[in-house]
Amino acid sequence: MDGMSPLRPSALVETVDQAISIKYNNLVYDLEATGHDIITLSLGESFFDVPAPDFGDFEPGELHHYSHSRGLPELRRRLAKYYGDEFGLPVDPDHEILITAGSKVAIYLALLATVEPGDEVVVLEPSWLSYPTQVWLCGGVPVSVPHDVGVFELDRYVTSRTRAIIVNNPNNPSGRVYTAAELGFLHELAERHGLLLVVDEAYNEFVPPGTRFVTCGAADPDKQHTLTINSMSKNYGISGWRVGYVIAHRTLIEEILKVNQHLITCAPTPLTRYLAEHFDTLIERTRPQIQDVVATRNEVAGWLAERGIEVLPGSATFYLFASLGNSTLGSDAFAERLLRESGVSVVPGIAYGESCDHYIRISVGTETPERIRRGIDAIARLIENTGG
Repeated sequence: MDGMSPLRPSALVETVDQAISIKYNNLVYDLEATGHDIITLSLGESFFDVPAPDFGDFEPGELHHYSHSRGLPELRRRLAKYYGDEFGLPVDPDHEILITAGSKVAIYLALLATVEPGDEVVVLEPSWLSYPTQVWLCGGVPVSVPHDVGVFELDRYVTSRTRAIIVNNPNNPSGRVYTAAELGFLHELAERHGLLLVVDEAYNEFVPPGTRFVTCGAADPDKQHTLTINSMSKNYGISGWRVGYVIAHRTLIEEILKVNQHLITCAPTPLTRYLAEHFDTLIERTRPQIQDVVATRNEVAGWLAERGIEVLPGSATFYLFASLGNSTLGSDAFAERLLRESGVSVVPGIAYGESCDHYIRISVGTETPERIRRGIDAIARLIENTGG
């Protein structure tokens, strides 16, 4: 007996921290449960007026049991048509799409199916906070690109060990949308080096009015190097439903399917059944609300500018990535103090990469404009009070 505890965690998982955004939101939930009024600018979701689902028209056998592990066929057909009609990307619903329990796990399943131990995966900062950890959990090596390095400079981060580049478009946390030239360069880079583009489009509906979202995969219709991931639950304001999907070449879908079967089995049957039946109705109901929250986002950018707070360029999503200016605090210390002293929650920029520690993510999807203004006032005061 070596005396080691059976409760010891694995060395791999022990090195992983909690997801910072979720950690802060759990603090908010705990504070609210004890009667505190928190201005919540940290949640990664938008609150829409969406009717409660009515499952009364469905047979119990349709709701209480497993469905196809690729995803409900009716919903796969709906999503394939959506990408074809809206974005010009042809998708075979039988072989090129898989629906699973949220886009977050969809990314992880895709990485598990494609990344070998020691493979490098390029991650552009500010990056959604789970990309590097998911790469690490797959045995890969995340290679972070600082936020001030442009897309056209990515060549110097590609080595003989590079397997993939993860692209978040529109970007969480900045709201940036990639230009056609940038997407074209990414495709050229992938073809030249034999790389996979893992494209996370979970906020594709959250673009300004009159803006046509361009899916990265449209320039690679045969899906030779592009793997697209998206989220129904995020785009419909029903984040708690956890429904996401992967679009890829049938060769990769077959491999991702195997991992999905061992880890998830299938996406939630009653929810995917409801989404298939109400697909168009939900889009019609949520799109005006999406436009409203994107408009609020860009109005808030003006409010921040009035207070002298700069943000990274962006026009989409419901996030802003705001600089801490002259504050001497790191982003985690700033966010903790803001929550403790002012009852305002934001996400520290360090969550989105080492180069982002002087920023905070502000989400405008869950609060009224009046409360958002109060939150911004508190942020501006704390920047001023902690300035060097």
